[in-house]
Amino acid sequence: MNSREKILKDIVANKPVLTELTDWVAPKSIQSTTLVGDFEKLLVSLHSKVNHLSSKNDLLKEVDELRAQYPFVIDTIHAEGEPRKNIQQLDARSLESLDVAIIEGRLGVAENGAIWLTETNMLNRLLPFICKHLVLVIDAENIVADMHEAYKKIRIDEDGYGVFISGPSKTADIEQSLVIGAHGPLTLTVYIISNHS
Repeated sequence: MNSREKILKDIVANKPVLTELTDWVAPKSIQSTTLVGDFEKLLVSLHSKVNHLSSKNDLLKEVDELRAQYPFVIDTIHAEGEPRKNIQQLDARSLESLDVAIIEGRLGVAENGAIWLTETNMLNRLLPFICKHLVLVIDAENIVADMHEAYKKIRIDEDGYGVFISGPSKTADIEQSLVIGAHGPLTLTVYIISNHS
């Protein structure tokens, strides 16, 4: 018997005793009446800015203000036709000076302030990571209590790629001091839309 066969024989002979999994009990969910408030508190605690809008029409005013303030803004929400295709084809070199990316989130999670983005909404996977300032838009009705509810609603097979984003980029690895914007967006602003129009 060679050493490989001996190792495999020892592994088979030393199988651990199987232990039954305990029954999983779902944690008590956040009350639906406080979802938006809890979601906002978490975002603020994660160094994000939160603004409330009464309709998607109000968002256009905010986008116009951002365009007036910054030279390079990409708005994936209102991009249609040729602009949409152009955004999809941009590479890292073309986006290195991107000031603001505006993307609609599919759902928000109250327990951790995370927002689920899909490739369909991003148009380009680089946008939420390469921009200086990230603006995410979420409908209040798409905020869920916790990650258990979020995963029940996510259909990754529809888009192929998605990511949860919670707060601006940050790290505490450098001399154990919190640094915001170390390897991604310097700021995250979230617009919560309460009504449709």
